[in-house]
Amino acid sequence: MSVAVCPGSFDPVTKGHLDIIKRASVLFEEVIVLVVVNVDKHCSFSVEERCEMIRQAVAGMENVRVDSYGGLLVDYVRKQGAQAIVKGLRAMSDFEYEFQMALTNKKLLPYAETLFLTTSTENMYVSSSLVRQIAGFGGNISDLVPRCLVKPIMERLQRAPSADCGA
Repeated sequence: MSVAVCPGSFDPVTKGHLDIIKRASVLFEEVIVLVVVNVDKHCSFSVEERCEMIRQAVAGMENVRVDSYGGLLVDYVRKQGAQAIVKGLRAMSDFEYEFQMALTNKKLLPYAETLFLTTSTENMYVSSSLVRQIAGFGGNISDLVPRCLVKPIMERLQRAPSADCGA
């Protein structure tokens, strides 16, 4: 069985992430969307919340499952018997970091291949940090995240109006 791991922080999951996951699900018999635990990174949503949001977003995609892991990605890939790591790329700025990680993962686990999928043009500008910023100011994120997640993301991230510091 061909298995791919699609890792990320997904804080929160966006339509760009979902685009990559859907496309990977056509290429592989099983896709594991892996919420990677990074203790050095402050996240807006807990690991459990991020996993649940992804589960909601991929509902109906029979060959996709969601998991989380706090160790080396290659250790998880090995334990799952996966052959590939799938990463989405938005721009050349993503490539430099992701290429370095792919080479490192290849050194640590030679049989696992990293596949880069370029995001569709309508999602090229979408990032989790952009979603967090827009939601924080009460902006409309409905074109950026799956519809089922707009309300919970807004409830968590929208800030209360503050006094104008510039006056």
